[in-house]
Amino acid sequence: MNRVRSIIACAAALRLFATVATAAAEPSAVPAGVTNAPHARVVVVHDAAATTAFVPDTQVVRRMVDKGLIAFASKPDTTAAWHSLITAKDTVGFKVTAAPGAVSGTRPATVQALIESLIAAGHPANQIVIWDKRSLDLRAGGWTQLAKRLGVRCVASEDAGWDESKFYDSPLIGRLVAGDLEFGRKEEDHSGRKSYVTRLLTHDLTKIITVAPVLSHNVTAVNGHLAGLAWASVDNTIRFANDPARMAESVPDICALDDVIPRLVLAVSDALVCQYRGEELTLLHYTIPLNELRFSKDPVALDVLALADVERAREAAKVEGEKKMKTDLYSNAELIELGVADLQRIDVTRVP
Repeated sequence: MNRVRSIIACAAALRLFATVATAAAEPSAVPAGVTNAPHARVVVVHDAAATTAFVPDTQVVRRMVDKGLIAFASKPDTTAAWHSLITAKDTVGFKVTAAPGAVSGTRPATVQALIESLIAAGHPANQIVIWDKRSLDLRAGGWTQLAKRLGVRCVASEDAGWDESKFYDSPLIGRLVAGDLEFGRKEEDHSGRKSYVTRLLTHDLTKIITVAPVLSHNVTAVNGHLAGLAWASVDNTIRFANDPARMAESVPDICALDDVIPRLVLAVSDALVCQYRGEELTLLHYTIPLNELRFSKDPVALDVLALADVERAREAAKVEGEKKMKTDLYSNAELIELGVADLQRIDVTRVP
């Protein structure tokens, strides 16, 4: 039984026990409203001039990045902010969402601003990596060209290879495809139940920064930090695709692996625009400007905020028969303590 499934079962048992016990007990003396539930901290920077016709202004975005870093780290300048997150020995991987392209996915202007700020703080360019799962997506989205201009590396996790000693094991058996570690090892059997972690994480990167768009997804609700990080970190993922229930279990479990979210030092939501329908297709008629960047160490909270953006935009532009998005993935992620999935417990600080 995987971690999410086990915790869900335990939680259900505890709720049943609590219900029975409460029926026989005296009323609680705990004051109303008192709770020990954790809160998430999110710093938001807004600038109405950040985009024009959905195209980012690089200078404005850079100023937003610097403001956000200083406020998030509570430091006097960006150099001190970066030094509070990263050491000179770290190899830092900026995880981007490349497949949807530069308009709907992570915008290069945002990552460029972050990397330029990090280099200006004295971090060696050769210890900075832009990454996602597929090299095809990285090339098509302009990430290899950006990396070359900045003097940093651009590496696809599939090209780095997969580590046989680190994996996510699930009872669900999937058909392997070319590029998966176990593909072709047995001529009579092209299936596997293990998803191996990329060597990029196990042998190269020491710190991860995710930069995710505010973008709808038909299976995971948003194509955000959790889903993007999970899918780029391991192979043999087709077995989970197109099934919300499987995704809701596998994504949190994969993110909880030792080489994934435990290495996350910062998550940045590229909320310059919000595409609330369309998934990986760029559909500007389903896109609105938000002109925000959001900074947090809690990827769950950032995904939940993105989900709220998508839901508000859909409500304002209703489509008859559109189904409500499933959000079990995020409540499951909170169950295994990856972050906060309750909007009421997300503390947002807006930077002027």
